[in-house]
Amino acid sequence: MIEIRFHGRGGQGAVTSAELMAQTAISSGKYAQAFPSFGPERRGAPVTAFLRISDQPIRIREKVYAPNVVVVLDPSVMSVTKVDAGMSDDGVLIINSAHPVAAIRKQYGFRQKLATVDALHIALEELKVPITNTVMMGALSRICGVATPDDVRAPLMERFGPTLAPRNQKAFERAFESVKVEG
Repeated sequence: MIEIRFHGRGGQGAVTSAELMAQTAISSGKYAQAFPSFGPERRGAPVTAFLRISDQPIRIREKVYAPNVVVVLDPSVMSVTKVDAGMSDDGVLIINSAHPVAAIRKQYGFRQKLATVDALHIALEELKVPITNTVMMGALSRICGVATPDDVRAPLMERFGPTLAPRNQKAFERAFESVKVEG
């Protein structure tokens, strides 16, 4: 089983990312669960969402305390939340950032493998709004092998409809191709 924690801010799509990845996994024959954890429920407040994907039924019904992967939709949450909490050193942090990995590691002291994608830039170009959810889904899918661009096509169409789904598909694909990972 892979356990993933998403960190973002209200309105950026962390919850949507987890839900869409769960739908994609389920439609691919896997078991999955996704759920949010809210503090103050307002746009811009820190939000955490959780995702589990497995080949076997999932019987755990609690927050993800020891994630294999953490996805950071908004790098500003790293200054107010310890996004690597509970992660082992062999985990992967996938961060929305245009900064070099070395600079991020130096600033935050992360021990885990780092992957970066300039999700904000892609979202603004493809979606015309600063919502990075489907972009970060593309990076997650590439790094962890949890979905292909074809796998997400139907869930994106169901969620966003014929007008927005193609733009979200393009954002997903750009991140899938451009995410940078250490080593």
